Amino acid sequence: MDNSPLILLAAGGTGGHLFPAEALGVELIKRGFRVRLATDARALRYSGLFSKANDNIDVVPSETVRGRNPISLARTAIMLGYGGIVALNLVRRLKPAAVIGFGGYPTLPPLMAARLLGVPGIIHDANAVLGRANRFLAGHVNAIATSLPGVLDRDPALAGKATTVGTPMRPAILAAAAIPFASSEANGPLRLLVVGGSQGARVMSDIVPPALERLEPVLWSRLILTQQVREEDMARVRAIYDRLKISAELAPFFTDLPARLASSHLVVSRSGAGTVAELAAIGRPSILVPLPGAIDQDQFANAGVLSKVNGALRIAQSDFTPDRLASEISAFAAEPQKLTGMAAAARTVGRLDAAERLADLVQKVAGI
Repeated sequence: MDNSPLILLAAGGTGGHLFPAEALGVELIKRGFRVRLATDARALRYSGLFSKANDNIDVVPSETVRGRNPISLARTAIMLGYGGIVALNLVRRLKPAAVIGFGGYPTLPPLMAARLLGVPGIIHDANAVLGRANRFLAGHVNAIATSLPGVLDRDPALAGKATTVGTPMRPAILAAAAIPFASSEANGPLRLLVVGGSQGARVMSDIVPPALERLEPVLWSRLILTQQVREEDMARVRAIYDRLKISAELAPFFTDLPARLASSHLVVSRSGAGTVAELAAIGRPSILVPLPGAIDQDQFANAGVLSKVNGALRIAQSDFTPDRLASEISAFAAEPQKLTGMAAAARTVGRLDAAERLADLVQKVAGI
């Protein structure tokens, strides 16, 4: 029986939470630790280090706060309470040396169980501002790891236990980061990647096809397009690209996204924390459209990290029109050296050693 210390990771079931957890897991395994993941059912569709096949994943019931409707709030409270019972039993059974949370409401039950049972706890937040679940947990954990400096500067009580480590990168991203940016040649192919987060984004299907339709026809033959498209939008998007004879690969989800990021000349995307960190690590130019309406405006702040160094162009969704996007793509196609400069600028804020730095913090807090 393997008696090496166990580290329990907890993460919401989206790529932005799961991928940093996977990256830390890989590093901890290298150091001789065992790892398991507590998450929600959404995570079962991902492949990688954690899976039912590898018998290292535990589903803990949880629910996201979706509004102030009393019925919705009651459902959330009931599900989180049930998840708390499951998490208490899980932590008692596993006896982890530490529990590490990566954001999302599914992290609440495992981290609170750790608190109740006296197990050291750490949260990691990849955003430029703490997410809601992590804000709640911040006062109940031993340490807070952030991807960016200054996240807790306005809260001295929490800043004292904060360490800036960066966003842990899974092996596929580290491999992609080793590939130099291949500049687009004037009149040569222009590789455009359009993504919208782990669930896709309807706005990309609404704006990108008519934007490309507005380009000069000579650009249609230069484009090599890869776009994440929801199933319900697939037919209408494909019809436009077929009519324009644009070389386009469309899918709801790409399992090899790091390699596609590396081969792109320009990325159009939402600005989730994971996406921004990966663009910086790999060093690729982007047009970022923050998700509007968020209470803490985390995606707007995330995009600002790259836009401030001229590694990305941040466009509010209200300004993200077909005409505006067509204008920006046309300008980049005419002066591809701008993309080369943006790629280099994005790379200046990337961190490739975040998994090692976070693993160091885990060992320090756990005392192992």
